[in-house]
Amino acid sequence: MPAIDYYLSPHSPWTYLGHARFAQIAAAAGAKINVLPVDLGRVFPVSGGLPLSKRAPQRQAYRLVELQRWSEYLGRPLNLQPRYFPVDCHDAAKLIIAVDSADGTDAAMRVAGAMMRGVWVEQRNIADPAVLQAMLTECGLAARRLDDSQSQTVHERYEDDSQRAIEAGVFGAPSYMVDGELFWGQDRLDFLERRLAR
Repeated sequence: MPAIDYYLSPHSPWTYLGHARFAQIAAAAGAKINVLPVDLGRVFPVSGGLPLSKRAPQRQAYRLVELQRWSEYLGRPLNLQPRYFPVDCHDAAKLIIAVDSADGTDAAMRVAGAMMRGVWVEQRNIADPAVLQAMLTECGLAARRLDDSQSQTVHERYEDDSQRAIEAGVFGAPSYMVDGELFWGQDRLDFLERRLAR
């Protein structure tokens, strides 16, 4: 069974656009997904990336054009400038880890998808514990996962997964890694699918 390291950020529009399709590709290939939320605030200084607010105006403008194009092409609704973005996503990332640790990959993928839809479709604030609690309920998951997400164990895994991303050469989200081969961005999913078919 192939394994895919899935480096994601729960507030990334590109991760949102690719999330459902990635899950389908992995399932069709019988691949195991390692769900790895990462702190891009740690990754960017190492990789040369910049937070959105520090990018050149023309890059910020073109980003909106591309998001609109991909949203229309994939048939995935997306608010180009959602009410709660930028948003602190550390607690959301840690909640994904807590769910993954206790309930498994499918549950982690489900709650991660709910968070991304929350930001980019439903105008929800994933920095608000009450919103995260509601998402757990909507996903049929135990309310105590929110408390679990604040544990030292989860914090350490978040740190470790972010370091793992840096060591793997990851420089943005989403990134997918198969046997040491990196695929960056939801627009590389066709290449990932072909790689899994080999």
